[in-house]
Amino acid sequence: QVQLVESGGGLVQTGDSLTLSCAASGRTASNYAVGWFRQAPGKEREFVSAISWVGRTTYSADSVKGRFTTSRNNAKNTVSLQMNSLKPEDTAVYYCAARRSGNYYPTSSLDEYAYWGQGTQVTVSS
Repeated sequence: QVQLVESGGGLVQTGDSLTLSCAASGRTASNYAVGWFRQAPGKEREFVSAISWVGRTTYSADSVKGRFTTSRNNAKNTVSLQMNSLKPEDTAVYYCAARRSGNYYPTSSLDEYAYWGQGTQVTVSS
């Protein structure tokens, strides 16, 4: 079992930057991919970005490519989402999620992630 806790959300203005962090505890072996998802009010949860267990492979949604970067520090059991040039449409609750142990590669499919954090709110004002 893996527990995930997101932090770093907040209220920012258009064009600002924000870094979200996801801390893992419990069975914290690093041999699994981690993804970021978001859910805006009235919308379905959607994929944002994901990173492989080693951290060499990342995969991002078209809507955030060039603006958001995912990285991980397995020694500290943390995964970060650096968000630049934020837009009002980025407003959502952001979740980190982990695949089961042995699933090394990132995927955009929500069903492939077994463990989820509670989410952190990001609000971008215009």
